[in-house]
Amino acid sequence: MTRIAIALFEGAEELDWAGPWEVLAAWAQQWPDDGVDVFTVARTNDAVTCAKGLRVLPDRTWDDAGAVDVLVYPGGMGTRRELHDDDVLAWLRNVRTSGTLMTSVCTGALVYAAAGFLSGRPATTYWSALPLLAELDPTIELRPDDRFVDSGVRRYIQYDPEPPV
Repeated sequence: MTRIAIALFEGAEELDWAGPWEVLAAWAQQWPDDGVDVFTVARTNDAVTCAKGLRVLPDRTWDDAGAVDVLVYPGGMGTRRELHDDDVLAWLRNVRTSGTLMTSVCTGALVYAAAGFLSGRPATTYWSALPLLAELDPTIELRPDDRFVDSGVRRYIQYDPEPPV
């Protein structure tokens, strides 16, 4: 079973988490034999108010999520608060120690930088947040023209692109 968690937090950008959730959940439904579990995760079970006001309930909490193979961390203005939240950074570091593939969308990269994950690595983020990314860790190799950066160990989730007969 491949377990993919998508983080939720106050002020998370809806598109940054709902877009990946929709794509990954569709994959899990179309090829159910692959054993993919896609779920949202937050600090508590309380409703999370996202950047544009959408309120959502997380599927799981940090405490009951269990082992995670892939973590998707969205962006949004709420990331600015997350940068200074010691509990968030500790949780992320703990998730990473188990070998979780850590991915981010947009300004989610800022939180990963604050956690120390991007030191000495190439990274990018939303154009207006590039100066903050550089400020958080001057060792980051900024890639302002890249839409995505693969800056870590590659671990592939394999699937059969042909639908079952």
